[in-house]
Amino acid sequence: MILGAVLAGGMSSRFGSDKALAEFRGHTLLAHAVDTLSGWCEHVIVVGRATAPAPTLPDWPRAGMGPLGGIAAALHHARDEGYEFLLTCGVDSLALPEELPDLLMPAPAFLESQPIIGLWPATVAKTVEDILHAEGPHSLKRFTQAIGARAVKTKAEPANINTQADLAALEQRHGL
Repeated sequence: MILGAVLAGGMSSRFGSDKALAEFRGHTLLAHAVDTLSGWCEHVIVVGRATAPAPTLPDWPRAGMGPLGGIAAALHHARDEGYEFLLTCGVDSLALPEELPDLLMPAPAFLESQPIIGLWPATVAKTVEDILHAEGPHSLKRFTQAIGARAVKTKAEPANINTQADLAALEQRHGL
């Protein structure tokens, strides 16, 4: 079984407002991310927000730990609830490849262009705990290296919306 997790705990500082609530094609970016993962996963959660169109969890061990704090919370939940894998994406990850889970098998693996998009075995929860409690960088790179995750290239890059201009450019490409 696969648990989906939308990582939504960022500050949206480059975007200038709450990026999760920005709209694309009449729906929030957060709703798009939840809907996308719902097509592949038995259940979807949102990490790093109090309210969302799916059950929520706080970052682990606390807010402000970056994407790894969101992945840690989701991995704990996946492990504790009996899921074999965790599929993660950011709140701003649009246009994910239709075959994403297949591309990322065998896990652990992540998209080379956006390491936040990954498939992680629930059994690596302890590894992420150790990294977050240790000195040194609390980075996705350190995590992926520690668990031997594969970087996967895709033909088309998923959207990565960091600024209002990125969202406007995406809307323009889609004729909106």
